[in-house]
Amino acid sequence: MSDAVKEQRVKLWTGPFYNADAVHDDPFDKLREECGVFGVVGHPDAATLCYYGLHALQHRGQESAGICVTGEGGFRFHRGMGLVKEVFTGDVLRSLKGNRAIAHVRYSTSGQSELVNAQPLVFNYRGGELALATNGNIVNAGQLRKRLEEAGSIFQTTSDTEVLAHLIARSGHDDFEQAVKASLRQLVGGYAFLIMTRDKLIAALDPNGLRPFVMGRLGDCTVLASETCAFDAIGATYVRDIQPGEMIVFDERGMRAERFAEPKRRAVCSMEFIYFARPDSDIDQINVHTVRKRMGRRLAMESFVDADVVTAVPDSGVSAAIGFAEQTGIPYEIGLIKNRYMGRTFIEPSQSLREQGVKMKLSAVRKVVEGKRVVMIDDSIVRGTTSLRIVNLLREAGAKEVHVRITSPPYMNPCFYGIDTPDRKDLIASSHTVEEIRRKINADSLYFLSKEGLLESIGRSKTEYNGALCTACFDHDYPTEIGTEPTFSRSTK
Repeated sequence: MSDAVKEQRVKLWTGPFYNADAVHDDPFDKLREECGVFGVVGHPDAATLCYYGLHALQHRGQESAGICVTGEGGFRFHRGMGLVKEVFTGDVLRSLKGNRAIAHVRYSTSGQSELVNAQPLVFNYRGGELALATNGNIVNAGQLRKRLEEAGSIFQTTSDTEVLAHLIARSGHDDFEQAVKASLRQLVGGYAFLIMTRDKLIAALDPNGLRPFVMGRLGDCTVLASETCAFDAIGATYVRDIQPGEMIVFDERGMRAERFAEPKRRAVCSMEFIYFARPDSDIDQINVHTVRKRMGRRLAMESFVDADVVTAVPDSGVSAAIGFAEQTGIPYEIGLIKNRYMGRTFIEPSQSLREQGVKMKLSAVRKVVEGKRVVMIDDSIVRGTTSLRIVNLLREAGAKEVHVRITSPPYMNPCFYGIDTPDRKDLIASSHTVEEIRRKINADSLYFLSKEGLLESIGRSKTEYNGALCTACFDHDYPTEIGTEPTFSRSTK
């Protein structure tokens, strides 16, 4: 490892989006999932429920996983680097006795990828034990952290989640709920928090509702999750979405909903529908698979091309490809196969190994695409390098033509709310026309779904839209103040 890389790894903080992890090159320059949270109230084996819930949310983060439970003996927790099945054995789960729990899967959009940053974060302070888990990102974490450190706070992690713990500890309120409310009001960003003490569990969603956050029931037990697919995994029933600016408290008095802030412009992340969420999840009670099929249909209407076969870049492009095929009558085929047993790879960033990494993770089905005019459906183009490699895979397998269709508008702007994106200068759509991108990815044609098509596919007409979705990555219309735009340390995506 070079000195420059080592220096990148040891920096602690350069703003709310600093991420020194993974200076390796990833052959897939896709957007990174944020994180996933799962909570349980009132179940005798809360840890096991969390385990299955986290499995269902594994797509939202594969770097680390953790569960913290509380019961008669106080907090018990376990965290580890890797996938849920790797972190939690049967013996570990049996040791986590308690009827209330919060759990987390992580992809680091801020803070280094180290065990110390794995969540839930657990602290002891004057009020007792405190555990926090979050999905999202705090835009003003850098400023808050600086202020807290100047006041004497000593941070144990480089995660922006820890900022909330210090705000709570320094709030000056003896009443814990008031301390949480006062602390949450100081945060700017998109976040879904689970906060737990020995006798309370609190769920809170940012005032814009940027991150998905839902509540369900399993018998007498209440469950909370980033996506509804986690409820299906444990047999729970969806009850409702957590509302923007809402704080739900669970304690010995039962459940009660309160507000820590008035709701602001509703701005559900559009990329949840396009890419991040599992297709069997519902967001705002809208099924993700159904939305993606409509995106495919709308793409076909906006950009029909005469072809022999429609295929998808797995997995997020599959639903849209089916919709495109149904609308056009062109057969849908599995032309690209994803290796699901690849795991994470840490390879040196040489060109030859990058190309090999793509072939290890994805392969073209020659008998499907050979001699054919292929329509390739994908969710987005970030840097363009992955699209080029996949187009070339299809050409190497004998495809006569490759027409690329993208189920989102051109991705031009970085996200500040929990999605790990490169610097704006590294987003190919920020500095290239569609025709220039087409040439760079070696496609015969290229089309991005219009913003109007995106809104209608999600179920928001232009008149109904009124900022109800966050589309800032496409149009720079950020729902919160973002100040000076930070940049990422990560050199690859």
